Amino acid sequence: MAALSMDLRKRILDAYDRREGTQQQVADRFCVSLGMVKKLVQQRKKTGDISPRYRFCGRKPKILKDHREKMNKLLTEKPDLPLAEIREGIELECSLVAIHLALAKMGLTFKKKRYAPASKTVKTSRKAEKSGAASINA
Repeated sequence: MAALSMDLRKRILDAYDRREGTQQQVADRFCVSLGMVKKLVQQRKKTGDISPRYRFCGRKPKILKDHREKMNKLLTEKPDLPLAEIREGIELECSLVAIHLALAKMGLTFKKKRYAPASKTVKTSRKAEKSGAASINA
C-alpha cells in the first residue's frame, strides 16, 4: 500500500486540530483507518514531522559494520574458516545463512581455488565394444 500524500496528511491533522470530530470520525471522513489518524497525531507529537518514515521499515540488520570488520579480519588471518567458526569469532547469535549472505555482500566467497595446475586425467575405461557373444570370445 502506498503512503498517504503530504496534502492528505495535513488535511487529516487540520480536521483533527479543529475538532471536527473524534479520531474515528476524522478517519471515516478521509477514508483512512483509525490507526492512521492515531499514528499521524503521535508522530507529529514525537518528532514534529508528518512525512512518511520509509527508513524505519523492515527488519533491522543483525550483522553490523563492526561484525563485518571482524569477519574480514578473521578471514584475512585464516581464509578457509568454516561459517560456524566465523560466527563464533564475531560472537553473534545468528544463522549460518546470515553469515553466508553477509560475506556474499562483502564480495567474499568460499569457492575453492586451485593453486596448483590440475593433474592430467587418464582414461580408465576400455573402448566400447560390440555387445553380444563376439565380445566374450575375443
